[in-house]
Amino acid sequence: MRSTRQGPVAPNGGESLTLQQVMETMQALQEEVVASRANQERIQADLAASRATNEEMRHSNEELRRDLQNHAGEREKEDQEPVMPPREFSMSFSQEIMDVLIRATLVGPKVTFTGTEDSEAHLTAFYTQMMLVGGSDAVRCKLFMSTLVGTAMDWFISLPDGHVTLFPQLTKLFEAQYIANQAPPSISYDLFDIRQYQGETLKEFLHLFRAQVVRLNLKDERMMVHAFRKGIVSGPFSESLIPNHPKTFTEIRRRAVAHNATKEEVNEKHTCVVPTRPRVSGRPQPLRVHEAAIEKKTPVKQQPYQPRKPQTRGRERENVPPRHDFVVELKDLIAIPNVAERLKVPPKTNKRLGPNKNAWCEFHQAFSHLIRNWLALGHQLDELVKNGFLGDYLQEKQEPRT
Repeated sequence: MRSTRQGPVAPNGGESLTLQQVMETMQALQEEVVASRANQERIQADLAASRATNEEMRHSNEELRRDLQNHAGEREKEDQEPVMPPREFSMSFSQEIMDVLIRATLVGPKVTFTGTEDSEAHLTAFYTQMMLVGGSDAVRCKLFMSTLVGTAMDWFISLPDGHVTLFPQLTKLFEAQYIANQAPPSISYDLFDIRQYQGETLKEFLHLFRAQVVRLNLKDERMMVHAFRKGIVSGPFSESLIPNHPKTFTEIRRRAVAHNATKEEVNEKHTCVVPTRPRVSGRPQPLRVHEAAIEKKTPVKQQPYQPRKPQTRGRERENVPPRHDFVVELKDLIAIPNVAERLKVPPKTNKRLGPNKNAWCEFHQAFSHLIRNWLALGHQLDELVKNGFLGDYLQEKQEPRT
């Protein structure tokens, strides 16, 4: 007999499996079973969520259906209710006024009346603007109606149908309705109530006084002059009216304008700043074209200050001119024409003539030293004193030396 026990078969034999392969196959099958169960649980969860969503949608559809039914019922009730006819306004104008058409290019007045303003002022503004655009009596009636707003329009609508036939009739009805809004009539003595306050300028007071004169329509010149003199505060202008009494208000206005112009000019002089740097005497001559070009191409640089070499004490005393005391300052003395003609002004130079760059010399017309520190001017003045030419300008007159 053949033995049933056989050894291991090679993998390519395919007849029998080893124990390890069997275990791997069982483990793979178990994993598939677990995955299948998880997949079934997920499908059941999705099914439950879908059922809940369907339930919510069903409730939403039911609520929407009930809302549609309610809305349809309310709409049927509204359709059954009677429709109120539009309000009918009575037209106070006559048929002749209604038949007149207003051209499209006509610009109406840009004023409004609500029932609280001054009725007389509103009529005046309406008349003024209608004078510019023109129009017939019927056109004025229609345009005047367009200026009424609020309670004023309600009053106009309350008038009987066809009651207004002419514009003067409409204005009388308007004035009678709003007579309480009119300002009380002014009297001429109200002009004496206008007073100039402290701090109020003459120009402002004159403007206010003139407006009151126009409002009162005064013609009495003596009353206007007297009221103006009573109302103005004490000052230079009011004092100028005392010796020369003005006869008319026009004269007061003319003198006030001249006084304001003078005052403004004086204030401008007081506020102007005086220049600190002295001006160069004489007007410089304009440069020629080629000279200006050369000066631009080759600018001259200012040379630095070079102090003089020290000299002996005796030599220095010999060169110093004597000091003379004049009745005027040196800068004023050399500006006198007779003196300036006899002085030899040194030519201008680019060198600095002294250590102080901020000091100004009227003799050299340059900075860097003072006029009293220059020896050349001292020698020339001493020579003129010796000749007796400057004797009148000395504090103590000296006899001319021979």
